[in-house]
Order: sequence, then structure tokens, then C-alpha cells
Amino acid sequence: MKHQIRYTFIALILVLLSVTTLNTSCKKTTFFSKGNLAFSKDTVVFDTIFTTIGSTTKQLKIYNKENNTVLIEEVELMGGNASSFRVNLDGLQGTHFSNLELESKDSLFMFIEVTLDPNGATLPIVVEDSIRFRTNGKDQYVILAAWGQDMYYHYSDLSAPSSEWNLNEGTWSNDKPHVIYGAAFVDEGKHLIIPAGTKIYMHKNSFLYVYKGTLTIDGDLGNEVMIQGDRLESSYDDVSGQYYGVYFNQALSSTIDYAIIKNGTTGIHIEKDGANGSNPTVTVTNTIIQNHARYGIMNFAGGKVVATNCVITNNGFHAFINLAGSGFHFNHCTLGGYATGQTQLPCIGISDFYNDGNGNVLVTDINGTFINCVIYGNQEGELAFNLDNNGTNTFSVKNCAIKMNPQGTEPFYEQSTMVWNQSPAFKNPPKFDYDIWSTSSLIDKGITTIPIVDKDIKGNFRVGAPDIGAYEFQ
Repeated sequence: MKHQIRYTFIALILVLLSVTTLNTSCKKTTFFSKGNLAFSKDTVVFDTIFTTIGSTTKQLKIYNKENNTVLIEEVELMGGNASSFRVNLDGLQGTHFSNLELESKDSLFMFIEVTLDPNGATLPIVVEDSIRFRTNGKDQYVILAAWGQDMYYHYSDLSAPSSEWNLNEGTWSNDKPHVIYGAAFVDEGKHLIIPAGTKIYMHKNSFLYVYKGTLTIDGDLGNEVMIQGDRLESSYDDVSGQYYGVYFNQALSSTIDYAIIKNGTTGIHIEKDGANGSNPTVTVTNTIIQNHARYGIMNFAGGKVVATNCVITNNGFHAFINLAGSGFHFNHCTLGGYATGQTQLPCIGISDFYNDGNGNVLVTDINGTFINCVIYGNQEGELAFNLDNNGTNTFSVKNCAIKMNPQGTEPFYEQSTMVWNQSPAFKNPPKFDYDIWSTSSLIDKGITTIPIVDKDIKGNFRVGAPDIGAYEFQ
């Protein structure tokens, strides 16, 4: 009996040992790598962030290039809760993370944002921090850096009562950028002056709105007033539609000189005239208007515009459109229809009426001229017109170079002065360079006008018979 008990006990022990061994062999053992991490970049840089306004989100990719899993013992935003930066790792936001396993040949994404506090200074500031990654007792660092800039902030909640909107008059300072959210208004009877060197950045759908007031943009050669969107990453350098534009509604006579207006929806929108008599609603000189989603200049419902020495190019629909606008005079302008989108229409669109689609038709008499202008682009015909009020319109085109196949035969063309379908030899339209080469058909084909436009947009003197367009060949 004792022997039987002994044998039974021994058999039970053997069974238990075999079960234990079986369970142990089925359990996966993780062998952590002794290596470290790799990163998509060693420095994450935010270039020109406006104080109080959060940045775009940037990503950092964290790689395990080892053959075994890496245990990330710690990830720490070194500035902690006081940091201007914010991080999100693997879906979690925080300043400290621990014991993260990253499998062999796998990766993690970290998302990084920054918001900077005002510093009361006019010069840009640099804010830095770092992220520490510890694996196998070794620390690796990724540097975070942001260029920050204080700014003047113009905000209007367009859904709020108009009494709460941001109203402007006097002279803006040019020591810091101006950022517009919603709208900045120049109200009835008020006058806003924007001096040379001012930089204006507009948020999505924002605009500078002049209602029965006066706007003076007074830039200088080499110190132009810059108007563009508020996304300053290099990937947005040539993205159109980032904001609306500069909007004149029944404005008193206003002027824009030496400005660069780019990447909006409509660069300059003129609607109606503010009882200016024979004077224009808006006079634009020595100005570049480029890369807008719809129009470079829109003249609507009785507005009047004069443009001299202007370059208006690469706009999604038209460089210039006149919809029942009553007056336009372009002299020594370069108008290019070189947008890349499928919506590209002829460079110039002229109509003396506008149908709002609800049975309402607005008709005006046009007093319009193009002289010493080049109108060229990707279309076979770059000047389109629909004039139902021909008997009372005054419209003329002379000493202009136009792409039009077949060439225009209408009576408003002064045929003996026209240059048809000959290459203007622009230097590089895709890069917005509309200066001309020595082979240009524009050279010496212009005419001297009164008042004399003796310098081109770059300040070069026009000598003898001037060149057509905004640039004089040197």
C-alpha cells in the first residue's frame, strides 16, 4: 500500500511538471533591443508664429530600426506644463509618458503645436524647448524651436452687431505685422493710411473692408505693403484662396501704390462708386496682384478703377473682370492668364451688364481703355467681352499686345498699333516673373501718354518709345 501511494504521488508530480513546462513553453518572451531610436528630424521648427494664435500641427515620426522591440522608458517635454509647446504621442496628450513598447521596424507619430505669449517687442523672438527620449538608460533629444512675432490684432465677429466690429482710421504703425481675423473695417467718412513696409496677414475668409470711406496704401519701391494669408509655412507660399481680399463698397477715392497682394480669393473687389464724380473709386499703381482663386481685380456695379504699372497674373478666373462697372483705365499693365487650375478663363472679361440669376439685370455705360498693356496667357483668346449696350459704351484698346486666335476685328481695337499673338517672352510665368527677355515682342511698341509714365514698376526709366507692359527691358 505504501509503495502504491508513493508511485501515485510521483506520477502526480510528473504530470504537474509536464503541465508547467507546457505552459511555460507557450508564453511569449519579449527580448528588448539594446539599441535606440531614430527620428524623422532632429529639430522641429515653426517659422514665424504670431503671438496668442496657435500654430499649425507638425509631426515627428519615431522609428525603431532594430530587430527587437525597444522599450521607451520615458518621453518628456522638458519645459513641462510651462512650455509653449504641446505634444500628442500615440493619441495621448501630455508632458510625460513612460514604458512604451515599440516593436521591431515599427514607428510612432508625435504631433506638436505651439502658442506663444505676447512679449511687447517689435522684433521677432525665438522660443525653444526639447523632448527627451530615454531608452536603455540613454537619453536622446529632439529640439523644438519657434520664431514668434508680436502683432497688431484686428478682429471682427461678423455675426455680432456692427457696433462691435473692428473699425479703423488714422495711420497704422508698420513696426509689427497686422493680423486680420474676420474683418478690419474703414467706416463711412473715415480715412485709413497704411504706410510703406506694413505687412498684413489675413486669416481664412477675412478681408479689409472699406465702406464709404477712404483707404490709402502708400508703399515704396523695395518697401512695399504686403498683403497675404496668415499661414506662413513654406507649403502655403503659392496657395490661393487663403483669405478674401481688399473690398471697396461705395468707397471714396482711394489709392494703392507699391503693394503686393497675393494668395487670396479676389485681390481687389470694387463695388459701386462713392459719388466721386469723374475721379476713380480706386487708383492702383506699381502693384503686383497675383495668385488669387478668382479675380485679380473685380469692378462691379458702377465702380471705377485706374491701374498703371501693375502686374496682375496667375489668377484662377480672370486677372480683371468688369461686371457692369462703369469705368476702367489700364496703362502699362502686364495681365497674365497663367493659372494652373481647370477654372482658368480668359485673362480679361468685360461686360456692361450683370444678371444676378433672379431676373434682376444691372446695366451701365462703360468708359474703358487699355493702352500699353500686354494681355497674354494659356487660352487661345485672352480678352472676352459681352457688350449689350454698344451704342453708349466708350471702349478702346490700342498699343497693346494680345493673344487672340483668330485676332480681334472689333472696332474698339486700334489695329495699326496692336501686336497680335507674338510672344512677350516673359522670363518665368510659373514663378511669377513677368520681366521680359531681349526677344520680347513688347519692346518699343508702346506710346508715350499724358500723364507720362516715365518709370516702370522696378523704377527703370522708359527711354524713347516705351515697351508695352509694366516692365521696360534693360
